[in-house]
Amino acid sequence: MLAYKCRMHPLPGSSAEELTRLARKHYHQIQKRTPRRTPYVRAKYFQADKIFINNYWDHLKQKSRKERVARLRLYPCALEVLQQSTFPPVVTRLSISPHKSYFRFLGKTNTSNFYVQVQVNNKSGRKDLMSAFPIARTK
Repeated sequence: MLAYKCRMHPLPGSSAEELTRLARKHYHQIQKRTPRRTPYVRAKYFQADKIFINNYWDHLKQKSRKERVARLRLYPCALEVLQQSTFPPVVTRLSISPHKSYFRFLGKTNTSNFYVQVQVNNKSGRKDLMSAFPIARTK
């Protein structure tokens, strides 16, 4: 599987509060550019379809503090992967929710590899950014 090499760097910082503040700055910049209330980015892989990014924050609240820190660091990189990557993702369909598909795009920074997960509702075609998380290294 091909990984998109990010030009953006992961967010600096070690506390969840500091990283949240920095990631929210990126979020609000995108929110100001979108004409509607729900912020989105356009993805090259989906032929410039909208990917709504507000569900990311709801998903992030469910994670532990350590997981939140790891995922917040990757937020600007994840947005870049969505906007610029044309590499094919891994597509998953779960049997418990057949009307949803999950696309995992592989991204790469100088220090780590990570996945960006997008949920697609097959009935409506709506695409939502669900998560960005580092790939666990094997020992």
